[in-house]
Amino acid sequence: MSSRRKGRILAFQALYSWEASGAEPDEITHFSWLEPDKLESLDRGTSDFSRLLVMGTIENIMPVDAMIRRHLKNWDFSRLNKVDLAVLRISAYALMYQHDIAPSIVIDEAIGISKEFGTDESYRFINGVLDGIRKTLQTGPGPAASG
Repeated sequence: MSSRRKGRILAFQALYSWEASGAEPDEITHFSWLEPDKLESLDRGTSDFSRLLVMGTIENIMPVDAMIRRHLKNWDFSRLNKVDLAVLRISAYALMYQHDIAPSIVIDEAIGISKEFGTDESYRFINGVLDGIRKTLQTGPGPAASG
């Protein structure tokens, strides 16, 4: 597993924890919730990448959530399960703000994480939402979403 993949999984887990527990961002980005052996084996590049994803997502949570809401088809944002929401948030953040990472990589990684941690249908749902975000970002912002 690549360092970036590990970092994305760690970011997803941290963001899930942030949403579920209301913990402070500083608490979750020190990864003290990891098992001691996993924390010790965590290399700096992985933890830094993960921290960047988590903090960037939290700092931009309003535009990230607005972009996700805009691309939910017949689904209410408040009904999203926490696993799907965490995957969507870190991935939408990456698509919106990390222009040095190819959108196809962001989406492929999100699908992989959702297959591993989500429900049987999560990956299809996440793929659809993120592909819509990718298309919107490629064509420009367009008219503001109502609601």
